[in-house]
Amino acid sequence: MPPVRVLVVDDSVVVRRLVSEALASTLEVTVAGTASSGALALAKIPQLNPDVVTLDIEMPGMNGLETLAAIRKLYPKLPVIMFSTLTERGAAVTLEALSLGASDYVTKPTNSESLAGAMEQVRRELVAKILCLGVHRAAATPTRPVGLRRSSGGQRIDVLAIGVSTGGPNALAQVVPCLPADFPVPIVIVQHMPPLFTHLLAVRLNSQSRLTVREAEAGKCLVPGEVWIAPGDYHMIVSRRGGRVVLNLNQEPAENSCRPAVDVLFRSVAQVYGRTSLAIVLTGMGSDGARGAVQIREAGGEVFVQDEATSVVWGMPGAVVSVGAADKVCQLSDISQEVVRRVATGRMPNSVAAIPRDV
Repeated sequence: MPPVRVLVVDDSVVVRRLVSEALASTLEVTVAGTASSGALALAKIPQLNPDVVTLDIEMPGMNGLETLAAIRKLYPKLPVIMFSTLTERGAAVTLEALSLGASDYVTKPTNSESLAGAMEQVRRELVAKILCLGVHRAAATPTRPVGLRRSSGGQRIDVLAIGVSTGGPNALAQVVPCLPADFPVPIVIVQHMPPLFTHLLAVRLNSQSRLTVREAEAGKCLVPGEVWIAPGDYHMIVSRRGGRVVLNLNQEPAENSCRPAVDVLFRSVAQVYGRTSLAIVLTGMGSDGARGAVQIREAGGEVFVQDEATSVVWGMPGAVVSVGAADKVCQLSDISQEVVRRVATGRMPNSVAAIPRDV
């Protein structure tokens, strides 16, 4: 396969050079060109035909959001990775960019880092995302899921656990706000994001939803109709305390190079809720959540995944399908309706009642 062609857009000559040199270290990526402004980037895209664009947010003239909007209008399928800063403003603008159709983002190195350290950070974070998005764009034929089991649809559901990564904020915005105000079970979510970003994501979803959405806090009880998002850099688990189920946070080692990790959450959900668990794996790069999905299935719970056609990247949901742990594959637009239907079915008079089991 030919190398993924990248257009680097940033008004800083230092950043353009840094990114270009970091990307030059791998044979799988080539820098097709650079642009110092949004207007220049728009002029170069038809000339260079890049597979992926990296785009700075803060630029004079046409800023990153305006440039992104123009790219989406002209090239709706072209992957765009935003270059963000680890600040509250940077996080807020990045979430806005994701809502406008950015494929993903990376955070810029801090000024305190050495040049070598900065290049290594860019190489580590950016190359993987470029390769994933570039290869995903090149794949013309979607994979047909096989080997799915039919959901039993009878047992009671007492928790909804969601794992998501690349493309997650937009996917969550199409799922959580569509759930009714009287949704009868608690919801726990792992979205791969750093600190600040997860807090602002919770605030944004809370403003859009009929449910209460918050960043998770240790010791909080899970109650119906409340949504908890794992904080950046913390694993989130559920555990039993007396007759209640509570949230716990920890900074144990990353799993699947992630903290928070979906596998960590799903594992605890399987242990505490067993066969009354319903898990969803949405769009995302990598395979985080696949092992946890297997454990939920082994405990008697059910797992839905987002389909390939509507995923920004079908890595995480595809991994669940590959290990045979998916009960149902859904288009993103259908997931909230499928969840509501499934949870309601388990609460019908003839359904099998169950409560979270002790471990």
